[in-house]
Amino acid sequence: MPDIRVAKSLCLQALGFALLVSLAVPAFGQNPIPDENLIAFTPAAVQPVIAVKPFLPETPTAHKFWDRENQMLFATTAALCAADFSVTHMNLSNGGRELNPLVRPFTANNATLASNFVAQTAGIVAISYLFHRTGHHRFERLAPVANVAASAFAVGYGLSHR
Repeated sequence: MPDIRVAKSLCLQALGFALLVSLAVPAFGQNPIPDENLIAFTPAAVQPVIAVKPFLPETPTAHKFWDRENQMLFATTAALCAADFSVTHMNLSNGGRELNPLVRPFTANNATLASNFVAQTAGIVAISYLFHRTGHHRFERLAPVANVAASAFAVGYGLSHR
């Protein structure tokens, strides 16, 4: 019984291949147009072209990375990371536990916990700088704003659940 299925399958594949070849053969039989049948078009009179500057919307000018807005965003990021560290440290010293699974390995002592929050702030600045260098200025501002929102939530949650 399996031999009949294999034979039917091979017949269908051969039939499909033959159909494909029969459809492709006429395309190979086409002759290109000989060059002597081509008509050469030459312009009767050449008219001067006046260069017109096309209307383009103004692109936003690039800004310096350490402009006032970024300085304020990074200062806010650093302040909220410091507040998050102090609230986390206070809760851990009173018997609480870290809820963030990414930060939990750093809660063994104060130095590793502080270095985690410093690295977090430096990472946000680095990500923002990467977006700045690649021309993604909206994402450049969005990275510290997202971190400020997350840190503010963590501080608020930590203070409300002492």
